[in-house]
Amino acid sequence: MIRLENVSKYYPTRYGPKYVLKNIQIDIPDDRDVALMGVNGAGKSTLMRLIGGVDFPSEGKIVSDRFISWPLALSSGFQGNMTGRENVRFICRIHGVRDTAEIEEFVKSFSELGEAFELPVSGYSSGMRSKYSFAVSMGFDFDTYLIDEIMAVGDESFKKKCEKAISEKRESSNIILVSHSMSTIRKHCNAAILLAYGRAEFYESVDRAIFRYQSL
Repeated sequence: MIRLENVSKYYPTRYGPKYVLKNIQIDIPDDRDVALMGVNGAGKSTLMRLIGGVDFPSEGKIVSDRFISWPLALSSGFQGNMTGRENVRFICRIHGVRDTAEIEEFVKSFSELGEAFELPVSGYSSGMRSKYSFAVSMGFDFDTYLIDEIMAVGDESFKKKCEKAISEKRESSNIILVSHSMSTIRKHCNAAILLAYGRAEFYESVDRAIFRYQSL
């Protein structure tokens, strides 16, 4: 279970705090694949960063015993002056993995970076970084995967590979997905959280959530 207890996120402005999320009180069950829905600016990516521990609530707290991935679309958390391989080793050590060789070779193969895997990440194009970020995430067995539009990355062949990898992970894990594609949400999710006006509402029915979203 991932529990959000009165979670708020705001940013200071000259006119006072600007809330993106306000007093979110919601439980995300372990056995559901959940879509995060909302119009642009509703706070979907912000909530993903909070759940993934990349950012912290301004108020409240998030409680979970799950091993949660970082948002898979996030490619800014790597050390630019380190190579793809060195970044994998660094991330492995953060997560307590000492024998890194298998994960290194998996990431190199899955990302299709070839020799660029041995070059500094700062030189990667945005597409290369997204592929690399996804591959690194797939190298770990997380309990919950946070997916922010990442399945739209790359050519059709790579997209299919991403979907296949996610499907395999879902046999023992669940996902929290941000997507603007209703067909993608229907295909991959069986529950939803609708963000609107800084609030969040959990839906057992994806179709019901989509109906409410389309009526905003």
